[in-house]
Amino acid sequence: MPASLFAALPLLIALLAGAAVPFQAGSNAALGRMLGHPLWAAGVSLLVSLLMLVPALLLMRAPLPQVQQLAHAPWWTWFGGVAGVLYITAALVLTPRLGAAGFIVCVVAGQVLSSLLIDQFGLMGLPERPVNLLRLAGVGMIVIGMIVVQWGTAR
Repeated sequence: MPASLFAALPLLIALLAGAAVPFQAGSNAALGRMLGHPLWAAGVSLLVSLLMLVPALLLMRAPLPQVQQLAHAPWWTWFGGVAGVLYITAALVLTPRLGAAGFIVCVVAGQVLSSLLIDQFGLMGLPERPVNLLRLAGVGMIVIGMIVVQWGTAR
């Protein structure tokens, strides 16, 4: 595999993972309507995630974590599960109102804004990557894009 293609592979995988997100939001919203409440759909979605995760862990022969590792984990390491429930529930409730593109563009803008804070301060054990004018300009364009997408779909 050429070096340039190998370097682009993580970007392609991230792009494909991102392309799946609107389908998650749309399918979960439909499931919420079918089940009569968005939180039931969130529960089903998380259960399906668990059912997909267990075989992957077994195939990868991932060792079981030690209870003491979990007991000594920083408080913020548990936020991933909370964020997952928040995202799934928001997607269930808001995708029918905002549309897939409207919801996802707001999600992306929120992700980039919070990611800048994480980078700036090196939160959660990640390396510090200072915010600079060029990065702020990029975020500004994303926020403007969010506004344009919402404005373009307003009725």
